[in-house]
Amino acid sequence: MNVRYLVELSQAERSELKALLSGGKHSARKLKRAQILLAADAGASDEGIAASVGVGGSTVYRTKRRFVLGNLEAALSEEQRPGAARKLSGKEEALLIATAYSSPPAGRARWTLELLADALLRLTEHDSISRETVRRRLAENDLKPWRKEMWCIPQVDGEFVARMEDVLDLYAEPADPERPVICFDETPIQLIGEVRQPIAAKPGRLERHDCEYKRNGTANLFIFLDAHRPWRKVKVTNTRAATDFAACMRELTDVHYPKAERIRVVLDNLSTHSAGALYQAFPACEARRVLRRLGFHYLPKHAS
Repeated sequence: MNVRYLVELSQAERSELKALLSGGKHSARKLKRAQILLAADAGASDEGIAASVGVGGSTVYRTKRRFVLGNLEAALSEEQRPGAARKLSGKEEALLIATAYSSPPAGRARWTLELLADALLRLTEHDSISRETVRRRLAENDLKPWRKEMWCIPQVDGEFVARMEDVLDLYAEPADPERPVICFDETPIQLIGEVRQPIAAKPGRLERHDCEYKRNGTANLFIFLDAHRPWRKVKVTNTRAATDFAACMRELTDVHYPKAERIRVVLDNLSTHSAGALYQAFPACEARRVLRRLGFHYLPKHAS
């Protein structure tokens, strides 16, 4: 005898499902599950729901069961499907992505799936990698190595792989308050102002801005981001010289993480991002004090 599961939605859940069906981009399966739950909540029979939504009775049964035993999110999401484990690990997928956007082998105009599979075999311990495995991983990451655009192309060599694995290992570690992982970067921005007063928004009309603007100079943003907790800090400066970098590192150790034993900083290869910058900015004893609590982990070149 089949167990019957009674679906009773709250008003908030009904509103969420109706909003889901009214717009946005969602998978067809998720939309059908939303329709099933709304119909079940309205009192429709399983047979009626299956006929109106265009699914099998087992789909109706499973969706109702997952809602009653779990929650709305569980009912709408995909269940874990059986099958073989993924052949490529996270590191190996990152290596595939980097290889796909590096220069193709000599005598080749572009990478093919077979060439990428052969290259990955040389860089990993796998005995075989099929072109279909490569194709699926590229498709999942929306990679199209046959297309071209102007970019900094990395050289995937031993140094590249060593730095990549170092950073990926760092990200994979569990959170440790004594040894936080901080991503650090900077970007210049242009400060602009309005030449004419914007026109305020009205019902049925967006706020309007004049296309002409005036320049108010530039600034630099230093950005700190904790890889293992929801914390970030943005510092605004006029320049991004070595002394500015050194001030950021001292602020990181003395202000933001004064109790941490060692702070691992992930950063790119900008010339100012070095231990020497602290010796330029501070006396040797002060520079050494700050550096004793810092560990720099550099990204592969052209991979940031």
